[in-house]
Amino acid sequence: MDGSHRRAGILLGTVGTALAVAGPVMLWRGRGGRNEIRGELAAQKITFPDRGLPAELARHAGRRVETGPDAHAYAEFIKGNIAHTTGGRTYSELSAELHAAGDDEKLAELRQTAFMGQSLRASLMSAYQAWHLTTLVTGLGAVLTGLGVALVATADALAPRSSRRS
Repeated sequence: MDGSHRRAGILLGTVGTALAVAGPVMLWRGRGGRNEIRGELAAQKITFPDRGLPAELARHAGRRVETGPDAHAYAEFIKGNIAHTTGGRTYSELSAELHAAGDDEKLAELRQTAFMGQSLRASLMSAYQAWHLTTLVTGLGAVLTGLGVALVATADALAPRSSRRS
């Protein structure tokens, strides 16, 4: 084997080893992140109502919010409630109306409702997005692990017979 093949084998082996180590770390971190999201959502004890859900959310009736997709569904439930309560107006629109109207207790209450609802919705959407990131990290960890093992195997195949591992 000439020097360039030997260097290529060493490079492949080094990169493969690094990836084979990084991959499981990513798998571990992805799984840990997902468990943390589940724990945080479960601690909030958010439960879909048994009745009165829109048809697209009916399958969630009575269930607790414990996953990213559940958090997204509940965020959509909140969105519908806010729109219904505020007549489709946003916090910003209600603030503008309140400033124009002066001291209007009903508008102030609607604005507060919109603010609290949007804040809760944003928190749930953050959990949903973090859920997707854990999926990405876990998937990349699996790919890196496989790629690392393949590169190490390729490096071993390139190594001269006398220096191959036993």
